[in-house]
Amino acid sequence: MKLTLLGTSSGSDGCPALYATDRGTYVVQGKYVTDREAIAGLVGLQDDEFYVEIPANLLGFAKKAE
Repeated sequence: MKLTLLGTSSGSDGCPALYATDRGTYVVQGKYVTDREAIAGLVGLQDDEFYVEIPANLLGFAKKAE
């Protein structure tokens, strides 16, 4: 999978960041969600999936992957 950095709102530490893939999907880099109540609210989480928290302004970098 090839990643293209779309943007970051972090300044110098690299997190959070948003990437487009060459598969028409996105990858987010963020902080682990550790709040048990929030985790319990996740729907359909599969064994190969995880969850990270990102700020809303990071989504401003998202455009339909071409």
